[in-house]
Amino acid sequence: MSNSTAQTTAGLATERLYFLDWLRILAFAVLVLYHVGMYYVSWDFHVKSPFAGPDLVPWMKLSEPWRMSLLFMISGAVTACLLKNGTHLKFVKQRSARLLLPLLCGVLFIIPPQSYFEVTQKFEYAGDYAAFLRLYYTGYHGFCDTGRCLVLPTWNHLWFLPYLWVYTMLACTVTTLRPTIWTETSQLAERVLRGWGLLLIPMAWIFFLRLTLFERYPSTHALWGDVFNHGIYLTMFFIGATLTSNNTLWARLARMRWPALFLAVCFWAVLVFIRPTKPYAHAVIAIYQWSALVTAFGFAKIHLNRDSWIRSHLSEAVFPVYLLHQTIIIVASQVLLPLRLRPAIEGPVLIICTFALSYSGYELIKRIRLLRPWFGLTTIGQSH
Repeated sequence: MSNSTAQTTAGLATERLYFLDWLRILAFAVLVLYHVGMYYVSWDFHVKSPFAGPDLVPWMKLSEPWRMSLLFMISGAVTACLLKNGTHLKFVKQRSARLLLPLLCGVLFIIPPQSYFEVTQKFEYAGDYAAFLRLYYTGYHGFCDTGRCLVLPTWNHLWFLPYLWVYTMLACTVTTLRPTIWTETSQLAERVLRGWGLLLIPMAWIFFLRLTLFERYPSTHALWGDVFNHGIYLTMFFIGATLTSNNTLWARLARMRWPALFLAVCFWAVLVFIRPTKPYAHAVIAIYQWSALVTAFGFAKIHLNRDSWIRSHLSEAVFPVYLLHQTIIIVASQVLLPLRLRPAIEGPVLIICTFALSYSGYELIKRIRLLRPWFGLTTIGQSH
């Protein structure tokens, strides 16, 4: 073995990256808080609080530019790890079942209450839930406002699943055609992303994508035609896949965590208090987005790379909680609506209810063998 090969081999990670599991758990917890926040800010959401306004916007922007990118990076890393085990056909079957069955379950049974309360609030729909379900399942397109019609049936917050499935199938195809692709990209990244290049090069790429695609292809989460989001999320997915087996790159992320944290705080402040105009806003968001991601991975690598039964338990709970949480938020918000509670009181109540009920749902679902695959849980006795 040559010296260069030996060095490369030494740079490949052999231990399980437990910090990715912890980051995934924390990212989905932030997602729950973010979706509760969407009820109270002026941004478009399925239902809105009568007290909705701008007060929470700075705190929403604290995670908004990078939270989904973090999930796609983690998913890319996990996908690259799984592709090393077993046949690719088996992998395709397992991942398709793990992602598409919950998506189907969600569209058919979990999402309809969200859409029902949306049409009752936005379009003053007066029919009961049973009547609405007939419209929902038959693809009714009569709920329209300012030239845009509500798409029924829909996947709402579950858009992450079809995107991840497409990226996963693409990664599987690439790996089948070139089995050494992740080792090669990892070696290339190790040569290129040195020092401040680890921060500056990805920032420049994100800025380029925003500058060229953001205005032309607004976010839709509709999968087809969502060009800008694909540019960002596919990039993050493949960065995660490239990082997964390289200890050197993870170590560099950890070393850059403090400079990245400083940049993230500074450019978050610029984003929310100075509010730069385009194209400067694109540059600010690009810097903030990548700095926040490096901060998250760097600190997690140092402080969260350890196992425990809590990690294992919560890692399994994350998927059902993700599937259920937004429906619980919307239904609970409408149950509480007649009380006209102030957001300072109602918000924490919604957060507690959402975590408690979605986790209780997980505890129930995991005990019913028939339901497990429909909520992203492996069948009992099957490895993850």
